[in-house]
Amino acid sequence: MQRDDDVTEWLLAGDPAIRWQVLRDLTAASEQEVAAERALVATSGWAQRLLDLQEDGQWAGGACFPGTGWRPPGPVVGDPEAQPWVATLPTLRLLRDCGVDPADPAVRTAVEGVRDHCRWEYAGEPFFEGEVEPCINGGAVAIGAYFGQDVEGTVTRLLGEQLEDGGWNCEVENGSTRSSFHTTICVLDGLLEYERAGGSQAVAAARQGGEEYLLRRGLFRRASTGEVVDPAWLQFSFPPQWHYDVLRGLDYFRAVGGTPDPRLAEAADLVRDRRQPDGTWLQENTHPGLIHFELEEGDGAPSRWNTLRALRSLRWHDAQDS
Repeated sequence: MQRDDDVTEWLLAGDPAIRWQVLRDLTAASEQEVAAERALVATSGWAQRLLDLQEDGQWAGGACFPGTGWRPPGPVVGDPEAQPWVATLPTLRLLRDCGVDPADPAVRTAVEGVRDHCRWEYAGEPFFEGEVEPCINGGAVAIGAYFGQDVEGTVTRLLGEQLEDGGWNCEVENGSTRSSFHTTICVLDGLLEYERAGGSQAVAAARQGGEEYLLRRGLFRRASTGEVVDPAWLQFSFPPQWHYDVLRGLDYFRAVGGTPDPRLAEAADLVRDRRQPDGTWLQENTHPGLIHFELEEGDGAPSRWNTLRALRSLRWHDAQDS
């Protein structure tokens, strides 16, 4: 596997969640072909398995964490000692990443169940009203906006929590005055989805302020010294959960669209350099924790998710030079 055509063929041999996005982002497929493939996401593969695991309007009996007394329905998968990724928030994040159609009847039923029954662990707030941490609330906004739920109150809160340097940080309540890459990318993801969904509040200025926070740092360097903030950000994982890495940052700016900022060039080169001789990108830095089921073979193996995200991000970034 070396030619781009071979890589595309390999990607198209994956789950419907991968296939429809490959058709949309990497091929000349028609809108009808893309729509037909996307329609399969909720009825087969990963997304169907996730939808089938919902009980009583939530996953694993909780919003951010499994409920007391919840046990996996089958063999334990992942690291049970690390942060679990099986509750409602990470599961809905993954369904959104899969691109499941919000209009699908099974999806609507599942989301309405969350709206009506799922409450945050912090103080029992309804799921789409958010809680107190901006990284969590950014995820709630992204999910709610994508699935057509009211997240206006959570957006208002996030807009009031933006820091002077342009970003956000969940550690503000503990005295932090500087932003966090992790929190900022979660909030930006939410604000962009909200904006695209036609939300009533003006969020573009706040979103652009957060983007500038990342761009001033080249997506991975300290503003003060130019050093790499965290070497782990130079390795790519899926799902990223609440974590930041360079591929997640570059793929976010691809989603924003427009002409790539020149300050993205180093990040794009870094993503390009991690391509393997066979044309794929690896899964490199899986975030440990309990999961519903394995999506791919694990660290060190070729990753369809990372390959899709890298190829489409680079295609967007490099189009300015073609």
